[in-house]
Amino acid sequence: MPKYLSKKVVTILILFTVLILSGCLVLPQEVVLHDQARYLELMQFSEKQVPSIRSAPTSSLYFLCTAYGKLKQYDKLFPCVDALENNIDRGDYIAFLEDRSPEPYLLRAEAYLDLGRYKDAVEQAHKAMAKAKRRNFVRREISALSILGLAYALEGDRSSALTIVKRMETEYQPSWIDKSRFAGIAKILIAIGRYSDALAVMQRKESSQTQFVIGTTNFFAGGNFFVFMQLPQDFMYAKCLFETGNLSGAKKQYDELLANATIESAGGLYWQILFDRGRISEKEQNPKEAIGFYKRAIEIIEQQRSTITTEASKIGFVGDKQAVYHNLVRVLFSAGQYEKAFEYVERAKSRALVDLLAGKKDFTVKEGNEQEIGIVLARKEAAEAEALLQETSIDRQKSRGIRIRVADELEKKAPELASLVSVTSQSISELQAIIPSEEIIIEYYYRDKDMYAFAISKTELRAVKLNSEGLTDDIQAFRKLLETPDSKGHDEIGKKLYMRILGPLATFIGKHNLIIVPHGSLHYLPINALHDGTGYMVEKYGIRIIPSASVIRYLQNKSVDKKGGILVFGNPDLGNPGYDLIYAQSEAQEVANTRAESKVFLRKDATESMLRKYGGSYNYIHFATHGIFDPAAPLKSALFLAPDTQYDGRLTVDKLYSMKLNTNLITLSACETGLSLIANGDELVGLARGFLYAGASSIVSSLWKVDDLATSYLMTRFYKNLDRADKGEALQTAQLETKKVYPHPYYWASFQLTGNSK
Repeated sequence: MPKYLSKKVVTILILFTVLILSGCLVLPQEVVLHDQARYLELMQFSEKQVPSIRSAPTSSLYFLCTAYGKLKQYDKLFPCVDALENNIDRGDYIAFLEDRSPEPYLLRAEAYLDLGRYKDAVEQAHKAMAKAKRRNFVRREISALSILGLAYALEGDRSSALTIVKRMETEYQPSWIDKSRFAGIAKILIAIGRYSDALAVMQRKESSQTQFVIGTTNFFAGGNFFVFMQLPQDFMYAKCLFETGNLSGAKKQYDELLANATIESAGGLYWQILFDRGRISEKEQNPKEAIGFYKRAIEIIEQQRSTITTEASKIGFVGDKQAVYHNLVRVLFSAGQYEKAFEYVERAKSRALVDLLAGKKDFTVKEGNEQEIGIVLARKEAAEAEALLQETSIDRQKSRGIRIRVADELEKKAPELASLVSVTSQSISELQAIIPSEEIIIEYYYRDKDMYAFAISKTELRAVKLNSEGLTDDIQAFRKLLETPDSKGHDEIGKKLYMRILGPLATFIGKHNLIIVPHGSLHYLPINALHDGTGYMVEKYGIRIIPSASVIRYLQNKSVDKKGGILVFGNPDLGNPGYDLIYAQSEAQEVANTRAESKVFLRKDATESMLRKYGGSYNYIHFATHGIFDPAAPLKSALFLAPDTQYDGRLTVDKLYSMKLNTNLITLSACETGLSLIANGDELVGLARGFLYAGASSIVSSLWKVDDLATSYLMTRFYKNLDRADKGEALQTAQLETKKVYPHPYYWASFQLTGNSK
């Protein structure tokens, strides 16, 4: 290939341009719409031209698939791409465009970047690369390498990403691809945090000679050109200026972008620009301005349920939504606005749960008219899909109004379901109205070294700043000692942790019982085993856990009055003798004997089918089985039951959000059932949270692998105590009784109560 365009080619390009401008040459409508980034119009136009993707010509399919990809219509994109690939494999190319055989793989790879499926993106990029090389299609090779490097970088494979950068630097030299080559390199460098290098590459890109491309019209900058083409490039440049310390330059660039009204069409970048602009204001010691930018960023974030990263992933930078909440909480706390800080803590936790459940469609509708609420959910999903569209033709104010109205309607008709599909929170005054007078809520929130604790009583809010440095290490050391029955020294670490997280609030706590809302690694901490120097917390306080303060309103008045005893599942047959629990079977039978009319399912009979058949008829459901927590896929965390012809035996968290149990108490007498994911957003979707949504008023679960014999002892006493005490008191008393026989916390501290204590 020639290094520079020949005079003949330049003459042809000039003539081509003159013909277009003069109207003598009319390009196909789909080409004009495509090159002006008018993708919504392109989709609508192409769908009219393509009644069936199976019989559609390649030229029409190409533009339709491209539109679907740009508009995030993934349910339509993948079938379209499959059809496009089949056409190309048959030799049906696009008459007026160059060979597009790599295109199906590139479209899939870009979609997988958006969806965070980086391994799949790598696979498709490799296939696109192979096709492009076979056809000597250099421009598509560069596109494939750019996606490949980005996928490696976003997956955390820094070494492979840098290998791609080196390859793009050394193997491809013709100047006519410099712009796309430099842009691809810069994106990969941004993705691995090498902003100085990325900035240098972008400056090289700007100095390279501008080229026209035959068959395109985007140099007219019509349609959505700014949103799809110019904005990502400008953001990359501003981001690199900011991250390399050029605050004045970054501020100027960001302010120019924010002044462009069409930026609202690019929500995925818009909130990140607002976030960085707020960080600049913080560095300029202007907290009021910073608060304004952060609030606007969160408003954009909360307009969408989707976890799709949109255009941000394609420029190497996937922003951290939780960082926006953290910065706003920090600035509000420093300004003494404690109620507002608490509100955004709650919204941060709600956002994290909504993100993790974003792909789920089949939630149980527990209140109201199921069909009516289903219609509202469909309208909400349609409104959110429109919010993702980077189209300047959309009336954003009208669209936002529709989303707000639909969200309000869902909140009124099904408030608990609304909390799973949109960000919700409660004010301090609303919480104080429903907090029992004998209890106080203590909610924690931390990131890096900053930790905040908010203590809320019936009449007062107390907020303190704590130091979270080394907190996870201390909790891990404490847990290691607690999980070793013959260990010593656990009381000393327990005192240290008590002083860190409860000591500063001791006078405020007084004699109140505690409702703890953990965050991060605090989910792994058994509060009842902390020591204040005179005794364990379990000896002084009733303690219960809730995943967020806002959840408390869904736990009110959930007590049910059903006939019968306890529905018990014990020692299911998992097909491997190594999984048999020696005492679980006897525990199940002893627990059932504490209540008349109990029903026990053991071994092969302890199935999910039996749970679904009888689960709605009992006040108490007890599981004496194995449980597993999957940090990589929390929705797949599960209790193990016996498989049968209908179900595989894994009662996953995902299934719980689609079940109706409506029981007063569920006890998870199993291994590790209380664990939930410790991650950046505190995505608390463990089994306990799932059972709460399924209708349980309370859950008793364990934090570590427990001793079978001691557990059987504790559980039988717990159920007997329920005859004369509420659930909180019954568990506390059972733990103290077990402590007398088995003094080490290993035997009794693992169990905790989540939800209601009454």
